[in-house]
Amino acid sequence: MKIFKLLLTWIFALLLIAAGINHLANPVMYAAFIPDWLPLIATNYFTALVECGLGAGLLITRTRYLAAIGTVLLMIFFLPFHTVDACRDHPAIGTHLIAWIRLAMQFVLIYWAWLLVPRAK
Repeated sequence: MKIFKLLLTWIFALLLIAAGINHLANPVMYAAFIPDWLPLIATNYFTALVECGLGAGLLITRTRYLAAIGTVLLMIFFLPFHTVDACRDHPAIGTHLIAWIRLAMQFVLIYWAWLLVPRAK
């Protein structure tokens, strides 16, 4: 079981790092998710930094607890943005079906991140 949790941790960490890198490589993809009241470029770069930082933090035993809590909070923070997108006439992520699937996946990611939080023994 311990090796399975470690594998889940590494996979999530690599997904976060890849998403952070993608924010830098393909910022246009994320622009529609960023509300007009936030500075577009700064928000995109900040999100990339946070995702990469949390991903790296999950890989380090000493920082794993805080990184896992931070990941849970980040996934919860993203929830309203995906909800708004799913309710738009033209979702940024594509079709309404894809937007609703993405919204459902956000709950899976929140639960997955919660499973990564190290528990006291």
